[in-house]
Amino acid sequence: MRVLFAEDERALSHALTTILERNSYEVEAVYDGSSALDCLLGNEYDVAVLDIMMPNMNGLEVLRFARAQGVRTPVIMLTAKGTIDDRVEGLDAGANDYLVKPFSAKELMARLRALTRPANAFDATPLSVGNVMLNRSTCTLSGPTGEEHLPNREYQLMELFMEHPGELLSMGRLLDCVWGTDAPEDANVAWVYISYLRKKLGQVGADVRIKTSRNQGYSLVCDESVSDTLGEGRAC
Repeated sequence: MRVLFAEDERALSHALTTILERNSYEVEAVYDGSSALDCLLGNEYDVAVLDIMMPNMNGLEVLRFARAQGVRTPVIMLTAKGTIDDRVEGLDAGANDYLVKPFSAKELMARLRALTRPANAFDATPLSVGNVMLNRSTCTLSGPTGEEHLPNREYQLMELFMEHPGELLSMGRLLDCVWGTDAPEDANVAWVYISYLRKKLGQVGADVRIKTSRNQGYSLVCDESVSDTLGEGRAC
């Protein structure tokens, strides 16, 4: 697995790079934002780890620019800040995961494995509900008005909803199926991903929506069922 590791604290970078390489990762280490951006634009990686506070360009700027240029490499953001607002800012910039310092090398490797898990063997048969289709090979959601690439967590959530159309899925089940042992303590993080999916369903012209059932969970239902707060909803 090829990893881009962008961290300006050289002692930390060297220590983690050594550990990752001992665990069969191929690591390219850089120490500033400009170098990280050049690497992302010019090379292929299985995953990138970006510190937020770096010289020249911070990690958020690097990520926003890379995503605008069509770079789809899964990204873990590193930061000393751990508030919900900080995490949301990173996710809004296009990050797939967020790791707050200090962290253990064991946790970092678990996050790397989780982000690259969809690349393993899986059922490539597309999923269709209503007028939308999820391409499992490209992690792309498509509908009448376009298509949207889904980053790792969004893809896993959408796949779960489309595998169980009309079924009420509790927040606990969503966290367990998508995050597993890496589940965030604050469920608001998962809600952020659901809000992203809702926006992308709208952008592709979907006739299905993710419905909230207060204190119960979420379900993928036909558009006409979304406003029915009393019914269970049904799949198209």
